[in-house]
Order: sequence, then C-alpha cells, then structure tokens
Amino acid sequence: MRNSLSFTPPDLQEARLGTVRHRYVFYIPGYDPEARTRYRLLFVREWARYTKRFDGGKREISRAHLSQDGLVQSWTVTAPEQEDGAETRYDVLLWDDIVARDFARSRFLSIALLVAGTLQTILSGLLFRFYRLNWKYGNVILYPFVMVILLTALSVAIGVTVHAYLGDGFGHSLGLPLWVSLPLSVVAGIVWIKAIEVFLNRVFFWQLLNDWVFNWQHGQGWRPDYERRLDAFAEHILSSLAVRAETGQPTDEVMIVGHSSGGLTAAEVAARVLARDASVGTSGASLSLVTLGSGLPLVAMQPAAARLRAEIARLITERRVVWCDFHAPQDWMNFPGFNPLNDLKLRLCGQPVANPLVRSARFRELLCPETYRRVRFRPFRMHFQFLLANERPGAYDFFAMTLGPRRLREQVLAPATCREREPALPL
Repeated sequence: MRNSLSFTPPDLQEARLGTVRHRYVFYIPGYDPEARTRYRLLFVREWARYTKRFDGGKREISRAHLSQDGLVQSWTVTAPEQEDGAETRYDVLLWDDIVARDFARSRFLSIALLVAGTLQTILSGLLFRFYRLNWKYGNVILYPFVMVILLTALSVAIGVTVHAYLGDGFGHSLGLPLWVSLPLSVVAGIVWIKAIEVFLNRVFFWQLLNDWVFNWQHGQGWRPDYERRLDAFAEHILSSLAVRAETGQPTDEVMIVGHSSGGLTAAEVAARVLARDASVGTSGASLSLVTLGSGLPLVAMQPAAARLRAEIARLITERRVVWCDFHAPQDWMNFPGFNPLNDLKLRLCGQPVANPLVRSARFRELLCPETYRRVRFRPFRMHFQFLLANERPGAYDFFAMTLGPRRLREQVLAPATCREREPALPL
C-alpha cells in the first residue's frame, strides 16, 4: 500500500516569531549541462509571468554575477515597496561542469555503464522497488536501456544488410571481398546512430542515460568529483553566512532549495552544513531545506549508499532545520508519497522525528485546464512546473516560498497565496 501524499512529523521544530525581511536562498539545479544559462533566464521569465497574474509587488532583480571559481551565480531581488515580502539574495550553486564532462565522455563507455548499472538494478530487485514507488519513473529509468537494445538491433540489421549487399548475399550484390565488406558494414551500423543524433537529443535519450548512470555511480560511491563539489557548496554557504554576520547584514531565513537530482544534492549539502557548524539554525536565521521533485530514492535505496542514508537519518532527527519535500503525482520523474522515514532502512536510534514535511504540489490545481491538457504528457515540462509560475492560487507557490514574508514552516503548514490581479487564464 502506497504512503500518504502528505506527512507532518510529530516533533517538527517550533514556530519562530517574526516576519522574514531578509532571506538567503541557495538554489541547486538538477543534472543539467546548461544550468548556468538556464536558471537565471527561467527565474526572470517566470517572475514576470507571476507578477502579471498575481500581486507580488514592485521589485527589482539585479544583474547576475558569476564567482571567480565559476561555481556560484548570484543575484538579488529587492523587497516590494509597499507589500509584504523579503529581500532575497539568490545563489545558484553550479555543478554543470561535472555534468558536461559526463556528456563529453565516450558514447561507448556511457552505454557500457548504463548496461552495467541497469542489469545490477534489475538483478538486485531494486528496479521493481522503483516501479512500486512510481511506475512512471520506473519507465523513465528503463527507457535508455530499452532504447540501447533497439538501437543495437537496428545497427546489427543495417550492418548485416550492407554486408550482404557489398558481399554476395543477394543476387545483385557487388561481390566485394570479406575484408572490404565486413569493415564497411560495421561502419554503416555505427554511422547511422551519429546521423540521428539530433533525434536522440530531442527524445532526451542521452540526458536520461547519463542522468541514470550518474545516480548509479553516486550510489556506488564512485563519484569523488561530485563529493568534492558537495564540500565546496557547504563551505560556500557557511562562508557566505559568516561574511553577512561580520558585515552586519541581517538574515532571517536561510533556504537551501534543490530541484530534481538537485533535491538530493540539497539534502547532502544541508547535512554537511549542519555537521560542520553547530550554531547554524540555533539562533538568528532559521534554516530551511526544500526538495522539489527529488529523485532521492534513486541513490538512497542502493545498498552501497550507507553514508547517504546516515545523512538522511540525521536530517530526519535534526530540529535545527525544517525540511519540506514537495512532489507531484502528475510529474513523471519524482516519487509521490515517498517518505524516507518509512521507505528507507534508517537507524534513528529512538530519536524524535523532526523531518521531513511531505506535501504534494498538486499541479492539476495550479494550472488552468487548457494548460494542463496541453502539457500533462510532456514529462520534462511537468517536471519543471515546480519552478514555474502558477496560473491559479494553490498551496504550492515557488515565488511565495522564496520571496514571500513567511518562513517555510508556516508557509507549508498554513499556505498563503498572493492576491490575484486577474481571473485565471493560461499564461
């Protein structure tokens, strides 16, 4: 029996008094080789659409600045002049260079890793556990593997046909010697794959293949480059907060937000931040963790991912942070109702359960019927709805959460939506 789509932990952190006037958001994108160009444009575009639909107040968005090491893209959103809302510093923590290196490796190596990872997942029974959590995501995981089988079969068929035509397989064959026809048939079987590269990218074949390989490798503990980046992100957050404290810049809420694969990254980074500084979340700024459409089970359910499960266990029992995990049944690439408390084998040692809040974003309620009918069968479009402007008021509101005057805890437990400027229409 599947878990409830909503869960409130019994020992959730108590409410903190006061309005959020100054918020620091650390946003971590998913497995995306174009993150440094995508998310700034997406934020500005969707905020413009949001303010057209809702009354978000007049705000200014500063120019984006890239850090010298290329790991952080930052901008500031001013507080509204007359409305409630927070001044927000927005840092995008980038790991798209790691993703780009995955995309640049040999295609044959990527396929070999995919086959190895998928077969291990099938033989261990883990794939069937993914299917029980969300059959749509199970299909997404299996899709690159099935495509590899189909492409291999077609390549063999093409190679055999070319060899028969160049050799003596048909009555009208050219009769070339084997040492000529065989190599040419192998080349033909490979070259046609290159010829349909645009099509393969359009159907997200390489994106989903590399994404799954990365998650499998991470679960096996084979991504030291990614582990180093997690440490760098944690250090950036701690040093940024230290600088604000030293310079007297007020901060009411620190929010770590991760989308898709970045949801897992955000949880890992938050665990490191809490482990390295015992003062974080105890006084002053509250600490919030938001995971949106996360694929956390892809890694955390792998038997070898013991360290990750230990970090998740610490987050579950840690009252210095409020963690909310948003999912959506309409999103093909997340796990609706997944709760690490129930679905992972964690050692909590009898400690109180303080996290996570689990909530459904209910995309069907956020979109006009016309829009929903148009996008419901577009997996990536639905997956990105977590970051897009609402068309209708709803309990989930990305901009109310990141730019609004309320802390995450209060916004989740008693959602407040912005005033509507005009009737709901497709944006």
